[in-house]
Amino acid sequence: MSKILTIGEILVEIIATERGNGFRAPVPLIGPFPSGAPAIFIDQVGKLGQACAIISRVGDDDFGHVNLDRLRADGVDVSGIEVDPMGTTGSAFVRYREDGSRAFVFNIRHSACGQISLNDQTRKLLDDCTHVHVMGTALYAPSVIETILTAIGTVKAKGGTVSFDPNLRPEILGSPGMREALSAVLAKTDIFLPSGEELFLFASAKTETGAVEELLKGGIKAIVLKRGEAGATYFDGSRTISHPGFEVTEVDPTGAGDSFGATFVTLWLAGMDPAAALELANASGARAVTKAGPMEGASIRAELDDFIATAARKQA
Repeated sequence: MSKILTIGEILVEIIATERGNGFRAPVPLIGPFPSGAPAIFIDQVGKLGQACAIISRVGDDDFGHVNLDRLRADGVDVSGIEVDPMGTTGSAFVRYREDGSRAFVFNIRHSACGQISLNDQTRKLLDDCTHVHVMGTALYAPSVIETILTAIGTVKAKGGTVSFDPNLRPEILGSPGMREALSAVLAKTDIFLPSGEELFLFASAKTETGAVEELLKGGIKAIVLKRGEAGATYFDGSRTISHPGFEVTEVDPTGAGDSFGATFVTLWLAGMDPAAALELANASGARAVTKAGPMEGASIRAELDDFIATAARKQA
């Protein structure tokens, strides 16, 4: 049986309840919500019943334990999460602007997850894993980059696979070594999951078709291009498959792409036909945006099936 591993930040998210531009004046807040792109991804994998784990660090504080409790309850192997008695769990404050975009204030590099490295426990965990999923947000510090690249090398050496979601945030693009790390991960990637214009950050071609062809020729087995509310498109060497998005009332989009990716990767590894996997992944992303909090809309398989069936009845 395959076991999916991810590595990177575990945070709490604090959400402003009023729209506006940033945090330069007092605003009402709700939270803490369990968060961090790798954590959201792996939580959704666990909800689907797939064996999975995460390597990370949290502080021995309430913010750390709210994440540990959620991940453990949803079926994630948390043995790779180090609890630092002297550390503080990372955080992300988010506020929606009037146009629907988001402003973030992150505490990652100077939190407990600012230093993630392999030890005897995590190396043993790594030996059990057959797939590594990389979130671009996790390439924020040299020690984390080194850990991720080591894990990729270990898993690929024994015939395993790698998926990569760039998930680029402007607030962290200047992190030391990030751009070089993005290229290094892409070179080992089997399935690539960019969102929208991210596709063109990794190819010289200026058209979607050209960029996809260029990336597939570089060794990537499949590309899944996320298009937000418009759905997603799957590409491999022989076919292109598109599936429209589902119409929902958006409450909080944070985590939707992570849930989508987790669902698609889990089903792809299980051998599901890409068209069916794409539909279920779109459903996962759509359900995720209907709840406030990045992990609150994570879905079990039965919920995804019911969601798709309900959408089909409405269209009939």
